[in-house]
Amino acid sequence: MSDTAADTDDTGDRTDAPADESERVLKADELFGGRREVWIELDGVRYRLRITRRGKLILQK
Repeated sequence: MSDTAADTDDTGDRTDAPADESERVLKADELFGGRREVWIELDGVRYRLRITRRGKLILQK
């Protein structure tokens, strides 16, 4: 048995993580800090994550 768990993300790319590493869970209240949207930067590209009126999350480039 391997010491890593090989999963795929939504793009089909493999995401290898140690099998004993637990998932990182962020509470929306902590992430948003009372706001309705936050900006996330990945590889120099900014994405907007927002909470809709119905309580759903929308990620936009």
